[in-house]
Amino acid sequence: MRRMLFSTALLAGAVSSLFTIAAAQAGPSVLIDLATGKVLEQQDAFDPWYPASLTKLMTVMVTFRAIKAGEIALDSPVRVSERASKEPPSKMGYKPGSVLTVDNAVKILMVKSANDVATALAESVAGSRNAFVARMNGEALRLGMSRTRFANAHGLHAEEQVTTARDLAVLAMALRNEFPQYAHYFSLEALQSGNTVMENHNDLMMRFAGANGMKTGYTCPSGFNLIATATRGGRSLMAVVIGEPTVEARADKAANLLERGFATSGDTAPYLGQLRPTGREAAGAVNLRPVICTEAHWKAVTEARGPAGKPLYTSPYLSEPTREPTVVAVSLGGATGPESTAPRYADVPIPTPRPAYTPAAVAEGG
Repeated sequence: MRRMLFSTALLAGAVSSLFTIAAAQAGPSVLIDLATGKVLEQQDAFDPWYPASLTKLMTVMVTFRAIKAGEIALDSPVRVSERASKEPPSKMGYKPGSVLTVDNAVKILMVKSANDVATALAESVAGSRNAFVARMNGEALRLGMSRTRFANAHGLHAEEQVTTARDLAVLAMALRNEFPQYAHYFSLEALQSGNTVMENHNDLMMRFAGANGMKTGYTCPSGFNLIATATRGGRSLMAVVIGEPTVEARADKAANLLERGFATSGDTAPYLGQLRPTGREAAGAVNLRPVICTEAHWKAVTEARGPAGKPLYTSPYLSEPTREPTVVAVSLGGATGPESTAPRYADVPIPTPRPAYTPAAVAEGG
C-alpha cells in the first residue's frame, strides 16, 4: 500500500530521459506566503489552463457557503442520482438512490476525488448541476477570479472550463481564510470505505516536512496538478503547480518551491493582488492530451519507475514516510440534517458547443 522511493542511480538512463521531458513540459506555478498574501515565486501565473479536479475546491467552497447561509448542514443528505452514478472514474461507484452526508461527501472529494460524488453534491446543494455551476461562477466573480470559468463540479474535461494558477491561488487562500474551521478536510491522509483504504493523492503528505494539504487534480488535457500547503515555525506557504507530466513531477516541483519559500523572507515580494498579466499569455488553454496520454510517454514513466512500478521522486525534500497514514472511515447513511430547499429543475443541457468526452484508460480525478 505504501509508495516506495527508489534510487535514481539504478535507473539513471530512464530517469534522465523522463525528467528531460518533464522539464520541457513544466506548467504554470505560484508560491504564496499565506500570512501575508505575498508571491514568493511565480511562472506564467495568468496562462489559461484546464483545472481538472482542482475544480473540486470551488465545489466545496460553494458547499461551505451554503452551510454558512443555513441552506444545509454537514449532516444534510447528498443523494446519488442516476446521472451522478454514471460519471466516469475516479468514482465511488455508489448506486442511484444512495444517500450520504455532506461531511462524508467533502471528505471523499478531497481524498478520492470522486466524480460521481461531486455531481451528487452539486445536485443536492443547488437542485441541479446547472444551478450549482451558476453558483460556482458567481463565487469566482466574488473572489476576483477574473480568468476562470466553470462548466461542471468535478473537473472532467470541458473546453470552456478554464482557470489560471493565479486564480487557483485566490480560491485556495479564500477557503483557508473564510473557513478555517474546515481545514481538516484538506489534510486527510486516507479514507476507509468498507474494506477499501484510499490514500490521499497529495504525495507531499507525510513526505514533506510540515505538509498539511490541500488538493490534487489530473486529466489528460490538463496534466498533473497540485495545490500544496505546508507550515513550519508558524509560517504557512502554498504552492500551486499545474500542467506537470507525471505524479512525481508535480510533487517534486511543489516540494522544491515550498522549500525555497521557507528559505526566503519575501519582504520585497509583490502581493497576489498586485500581479498583472504580461499580455503575452496564450488565448486558450493548452491541451496536453497528445503529450500526457500517449504510449511513448507512459513507456518512459514505466521505465523510470522500475520493476516495482512505484513513483520515483527526485526532490531531496521528499522523504520516505515513517508511519502508516491516519485513516478516517466514510460510509453511506447518517444523513439526519436539513435537506436543501433549492428548486429541483430538470437538468437540461446548455447548448454550448463542446467535443464529446471519452474517458481515458487511467481514472481522471486526483
